Amino acid sequence: MSKPASGSSVRRPFMAHEHNHSHCVDDALEQADAQCRRRGQRLTPLRRRVLELVWASHEPVKAYDLLARLRENNPRAAPPTVYRALDFLLQEGFIHRVATLNAFVGCGEPGEAHGGQFLICTGCGAAAEMDDPQLSAILAERARGLGFRVDHTTLEMSGLCAACQTR
Repeated sequence: MSKPASGSSVRRPFMAHEHNHSHCVDDALEQADAQCRRRGQRLTPLRRRVLELVWASHEPVKAYDLLARLRENNPRAAPPTVYRALDFLLQEGFIHRVATLNAFVGCGEPGEAHGGQFLICTGCGAAAEMDDPQLSAILAERARGLGFRVDHTTLEMSGLCAACQTR
């Protein structure tokens, strides 16, 4: 996790050229295994496989794309199966839902409660996750001023990552 000068933390960065993506996937699976053991939850083979598929790239992935990938090895996989696995992974904080895309990305810090700010590249489709507590606090304060209690904040921003800007 890197710390920009603003005090926000980058929980899931854009992928660099020298990036070892299998390390990301392995870390996510290890963290999920450990967290499930601590909480007395089961990371079933299906849930584990869905998490692995979500982490297969740094791009948000849709449920039906996950289903198609699952069917490569299990032709009988059905939509409710995928949605139940996604619900579990969301509930445990292993993934986030990117509402504007109706898709899912792996959480860069699954063991910590945090608000998510997502940078979504419209060029390559990659997504980065940040957590800026100051930004979350400002939004919550403004909402309180309107008589609204914030339970959860997710902010999604679209634009071009550094790599796509140089192309």
